[in-house]
Amino acid sequence: MSKILIIDDDEAICELVKISLELAGHNCKYSTDPIKGYALIKQDIPDLIILDVMMGEVDGYSLALKIRQNENTKNIPIIMLTALGELQDKLRGFDAGVDDYLTKPFEPEELKARVLALLNRSGLVAQSLRYKEVLTLGDITLVPESYNVKILNKSVKLTPIEFEILNVLMQHHDEMVSSKVLLKEVWGYQGDEDIDTIRVHIRHLRTKIDSISDRKNKYIQTIYGGGYRLVPTGVKSKDK
Repeated sequence: MSKILIIDDDEAICELVKISLELAGHNCKYSTDPIKGYALIKQDIPDLIILDVMMGEVDGYSLALKIRQNENTKNIPIIMLTALGELQDKLRGFDAGVDDYLTKPFEPEELKARVLALLNRSGLVAQSLRYKEVLTLGDITLVPESYNVKILNKSVKLTPIEFEILNVLMQHHDEMVSSKVLLKEVWGYQGDEDIDTIRVHIRHLRTKIDSISDRKNKYIQTIYGGGYRLVPTGVKSKDK
């Protein structure tokens, strides 16, 4: 039985989420105080955290960063559940290390699907870690053990999700990979395409790749209306 901790200053939301997830077979606790919630995380490390953003004294972004900076809690999957649904809000959440982002109001069935997908991904080993060997294709080398990507003798560390996205794109190199396929292969669930989630992670991934490449070549192309394509040897910026 999976242990899930809900941290939200709205007790009604906490109760709703708790009941919904317990009916799906999970063991849930909640805290309406983010400071006490963080203490609960350290006392009994959960399998997954559901986190609100606007909680007064300590916001969800700050709490997510604290979770990611702690060696004992840094790998716990986090779903951010909030009324803040603008792209910049999602960008800030993913910057803080959040794995998934669901806006209020939400459908309990969708929350359960996302919780299950993250738990499966965590329990069954992240896709990138299934590839134990270093993977090299064109200018790009992926090192699963350290989550590093190396391009033209320079390297940078990726988050697990960024690593998995790049890994999927490398497996389908020179082919278009739709947002729906990325959502299924990286996050592990099916449904409507969450364009903002994919877009934000691709944006982060591109920024990191640009930081170690010569910036003249672009490796991830956007196929407008379709998805993304990885060109392992890069293409000139003007040809993008």
